[in-house]
Order: sequence, then structure tokens, then C-alpha cells
Amino acid sequence: MTSRDDSADYARLFLADTPLLDTRAPVEFAAGAFPTGRSLPLMSDEERAAVGTCYKQQGQESAIALGHQLVSGDLREQRMASWKQFAKDNPEGYLYCFRGGLRSQLVQQWLRESGVDYPRITGGYKAMRRFLIDTLDTLSQRADVILLGGATGTGKTRLINQLPRTIDLEGLAKHRGSAFGRLIEEQPTQIDFENAIAIALLKLSQCDGPVILEDEGRLIGRLALPESLRQRMSQASLVVLEYPVEERIQVVFEDYILDLGERYRQVHGVGGLIAHRDRLLGDLERTRKRLGGERYQHIAGLMQLAFDTQQHTGNAESHRDWIRHMLVDYYDPMYAYQLSKRDGSRLCTGDGDRLRAFLSERFDVS
Repeated sequence: MTSRDDSADYARLFLADTPLLDTRAPVEFAAGAFPTGRSLPLMSDEERAAVGTCYKQQGQESAIALGHQLVSGDLREQRMASWKQFAKDNPEGYLYCFRGGLRSQLVQQWLRESGVDYPRITGGYKAMRRFLIDTLDTLSQRADVILLGGATGTGKTRLINQLPRTIDLEGLAKHRGSAFGRLIEEQPTQIDFENAIAIALLKLSQCDGPVILEDEGRLIGRLALPESLRQRMSQASLVVLEYPVEERIQVVFEDYILDLGERYRQVHGVGGLIAHRDRLLGDLERTRKRLGGERYQHIAGLMQLAFDTQQHTGNAESHRDWIRHMLVDYYDPMYAYQLSKRDGSRLCTGDGDRLRAFLSERFDVS
């Protein structure tokens, strides 16, 4: 393996999607990491805690000695094998710890002694995270943002994924952005979400043109939009996607009944339909106050009936009944109110073809 220097060129590392060997403890990685990072820790959570306690009570020299004692013998060889395999599989990668200090230096030293020269990121996770925070704030303020708005069911996310120069915020948040937007997989941590947005903005900043984002509220599920980006979005111009209600019902049916139902079937097998039903009924419960008791009961009855029919006949078509009521009685009034409060100008309204043509002509987005 050709020798490479250690690096503090964080922009280059993120722009290149560089593979990153994260030597921090699992609990640190779980709290916040980078999209291309892989957790291959020097110490377990318990070992790290013991070394930390030793450091506080007896000083650095004793803590280092304890670390060597805890990570030795077969355990050291197992971890060495994982690091060497990562280096072999990712010859362009780098390793790091929290501050670019003792842990990453030790892993780098052990690898070098075994014949593997693998570079380290100076400053470690802390410096890289600081770089992304600053990047997010700077580029959010500087970006020419265009928002893609539209009522629920117009397929905004689908259009976002068909256009260039976009960031799919809901995709990064692993949430569809509505009261029913939870997916089966967990959302990332707030830090991971912010890191992913910052890296996406950094990549788009490498060439001229607007940044197209879906019009979102402050929260996407439990994740908050970074404040600098939220403020920029609140002032941005808007293009609005519009489709007739029947077409919107079809989009919701595909996303929340067919697609989400299949995800539950893959995870839960024959129990997937029941898990899917319980999830949607639970989501509906959270809209009770805004819907009002009578409308809530009516829609809940339609949803329960649709799942019963689907279970007994395999036909899911009756879900369209409650979807229609939710669009007309819940989502549309809420979206109309939110749109009336938006400061940015409305540039264009129409279906996907019209918006694509407008963006291509005015902003060279095609």
C-alpha cells in the first residue's frame, strides 16, 4: 500500500465520500457519525469508561497502561484483523478518533507495525463535525434556495428525486414528513441528519445554480431542520406542485398502503398487515384533536373497515375512502393555511411537467 499523509482537508474528504474508519467507542459512534464512517472501535464502551475513570483518578500514564492491558492478546488481534481488512478494502480511506489523539494514533501505530501504513485525520471527529456545522451555516445563508411546495399526495418527493440540484430532506430524515410519515426503520440521530445535509450542500456548492428543497415544517418526524437552513427556507421562493384529488389519492395509496404495507410484510411476515394497521391507527389517533371527535371516529372506522376487508379478501382498494377524507378534511386546510403564511414569492404552479419546464428555462435545471 502506497504511503499517504495524514489529512485535515475535511472538504476534500467529504466531497469524495471517503471511507472513514471510526475508532471511537460504540456509544460515541451511535451519538453522531458520518455517512461513510464505519465503527471499528479501539475500545468497547466498558473499556473506554474504565480508562476514563483511571485517567481522572491516576493520570494519563496509568490510563494508557490500562488501555494496553485491556486491549491485548486475542482481543487485540481480533480488532487488528478488522482494521487491516478495512484498510485493504478501502485503500483510499482514513482513520480517526474523537480528537485525533491517542486512540487513532495508537491504531495507526499498531497497523504500521503490522506492515499497514494507513493515514489519520488530524483533529478527528470533533474537528470534522465543527467543519460541517460551519459549512451548514455558511452555505445555508449563501444558497439560492427554491422550495417545492404542494398539498399532500402531489408527489413532491418523487419530483425532488427526478430533478438535479436537490436535497431530499425526507430521505435523509428517513421519514415522509406527515402525521403518517414514519417508516419501519429508525430515524437517524439529529447530528447524523445535520451532517448529511451539510455534506449535500457542500457538494451542490461546487457548481452554480439553485438548491431545490421540498417545503418542510420545522420538524420531519422527530428531527428538526437546522435553524440556519430553516430561516433561509422561510424566505425562499416557491414553486407549487398541483394535481387533482384523485391522482393525489393514488399517490398516498401507493406510498402508505402498498409500499409501507410491503415493508411491514417483509419484516413481520404474516403479521405484517396487523402491524401496519396498528401503526396507521396509532398515527391517526394523533390527529384526533385537529380533526375533531366526530370526524376522527368516522375516519378511524373507515380505516379499520379497509384493513378488515384487506385481511379477508386481499383487496386494499377501500383504503381510498379514508385517504380521501384525510386529504380533504385534514391535510388540505392545514396546507392552505401554511401557504398563506409563507413570505417567499410563488414563482410557478402546475403539474410536474410544467414545473420541470419552468425550472429548466429559468434556472437551467433539467
